[in-house]
Amino acid sequence: MARNSKWTRSRYAWLNMKSLRIPFSRSFASAARESLVAAPDGGTLGLASYGAADAPGDRRLLVVGGAFLTALIYRPFALALSRELGKDWAVDVYDRRGRGNSSEQPADYSLDTEIADVQLMLRHTGSRNLFGHSLGGSVVLNAVQAFQGNDVTDRRFADPRIVPDRLAVYDPAINIEGEMNASWMREFVAEANRGRTGRALSIMHRGMRTSPTLSRVPAPLLAALLGIATNTRWGQMTRTAISSGTGELLAALGEVESAQEFASLPPVTQFMAGAKSPVYFRTTAAKLHAVVPGSTYVESPDGVHASVPAAIGELVGDIAAYFTGNRTHSGR
Repeated sequence: MARNSKWTRSRYAWLNMKSLRIPFSRSFASAARESLVAAPDGGTLGLASYGAADAPGDRRLLVVGGAFLTALIYRPFALALSRELGKDWAVDVYDRRGRGNSSEQPADYSLDTEIADVQLMLRHTGSRNLFGHSLGGSVVLNAVQAFQGNDVTDRRFADPRIVPDRLAVYDPAINIEGEMNASWMREFVAEANRGRTGRALSIMHRGMRTSPTLSRVPAPLLAALLGIATNTRWGQMTRTAISSGTGELLAALGEVESAQEFASLPPVTQFMAGAKSPVYFRTTAAKLHAVVPGSTYVESPDGVHASVPAAIGELVGDIAAYFTGNRTHSGR
């Protein structure tokens, strides 16, 4: 995997990458221990921690979220997972650049920025467990490869000490061998840059087919419905993250990769997918599992792409079972 050719602003210079941020809500503050973590490049990352404050590294789990989603949106998941893991566990969720309480994406933003941030948060929290959802799955898989030092031409991030003891991803957003039809993306980004959030989200939902119901709704009606939804509290949070997420999504899915590029991931890796998620997520997870010796694949029978932030009990149980070493789960 050639990191320098991916996720760069220069390659997608036509994108409007201005980032917007929202403050932490009071309800979030009451449920999480909040902090700001300073990054070496001068930026800051907003961190929310749940569960045992003094949990050791082997009982801490760092969560890396998907495009357009803030740490606040993952709050129900983090709360449910920390309870499922046990009272002596902690779950840490941070806002990726350009959303929540983190600083905006730097001018030279690239995949390396994301890898450096994962590295920083693993060191800061001491977590020995790592989980990524959707685009966050792409981030953590690339990050762990970099920590392993697999890229002999670029070993800036090589540090075997922070390679996680356990690593899992759910519906990783990586375009493996062209499984994902990305033809809709340019129109999506154009509408997002025009500020037509409802129209942009309707293009994304229909293109990615993340919801079987929404993908069948006529485009004009779906755009109108999503336009109304963006005026809600949760919709406003999505709208603030959309300008930073568009470039990430385009770069992650617009470039076709080979599963074999990820073959050196740790054998402890667990690839997960929802049985009701779009087929390309399941195919991608299965293909990655096939090339990583010793890895496991779990398909959540009732899982959809949004099952992680929605904290669906079946999936939360599967994730907790993996990280606690209890291999009993509901999937296959």
